Amino acid sequence: MNPLCQLIEAALFAAPRPVTAEELQQLDPDASHAEVRAALEQLREHYEFDGHGVQLDEVAGGFQILSRPAFAAAIERAQLNVRAPKLSAAMLETLAVIAYRQPVGRAEIEEIRGVTTSKGSVDVLLETGWIRPRGRRKSPGRPVTYGTSEPFLSHFGLDAVGDLPGLEELKGSGLLDGRLPPGFSVPMPSDDPALHDDEDPLEPGDLDLGLAPPPERTGEE
Repeated sequence: MNPLCQLIEAALFAAPRPVTAEELQQLDPDASHAEVRAALEQLREHYEFDGHGVQLDEVAGGFQILSRPAFAAAIERAQLNVRAPKLSAAMLETLAVIAYRQPVGRAEIEEIRGVTTSKGSVDVLLETGWIRPRGRRKSPGRPVTYGTSEPFLSHFGLDAVGDLPGLEELKGSGLLDGRLPPGFSVPMPSDDPALHDDEDPLEPGDLDLGLAPPPERTGEE
C-alpha cells in the first residue's frame, strides 16, 4: 500500500465512527479528493482479496473498517463485541417502528405495536445512541418525536436509512410471515433531519431532561 493508503488505514482504525472522505483528505493537505478516493478503493481491495477478517464499508455517509459478518456469531459468542448491547424483542420492535416510521412518538409506536411501550425500552435505545429525540409534535401534550441516528446506520452497516430491507427482502429472510393481510406494506423510511410541518423544535427546558443538545456558544466568554 502507498503512504496515503496506510495513513487512511491508521485513521480509520483509530476513529470510533465512520469518517467521511472530506475528513480523510485533511490527513494530508497535499492529497486531492480523487487521490483519497483511489486510496480508499485500494484499501477496500486489499481487505477483499488478501484474506483479511475485516472489510472497508461505506456506512452513514463515511467509511469504517468493520469485522466481516461471517465472524459475527463467533465474536458474539466470545462476548468480545462490547459495542452491541443485547436488546429484548420489545426493544427491537420499537427500534424497527422508529426506523421505518420516523419521526414517531411514543403513542404512535404503541399504536403500531399494539401494546404499551415501556419507558425503559425507549431509554435503552437512547443510551445506545441508535435513536435521537427530533422535536415535539404539534398536538395535545406535545409528545417528543424520535428518529434514528448516525450510530444506528454505522452499527447496522447502512449508508442511509433508505437501505433498510423492503417488503420482499423481509419476507425472503423469514422475518415476515408469508400470510400477510391484504394491503400490507412496508413504508419507505426517511431520516431527513429537517423537522416536519407537524413538529416543533425541542425547547430549552428539554435540556433538563437530557433531550436537547446544549446551545452553541457564540462570541468570547
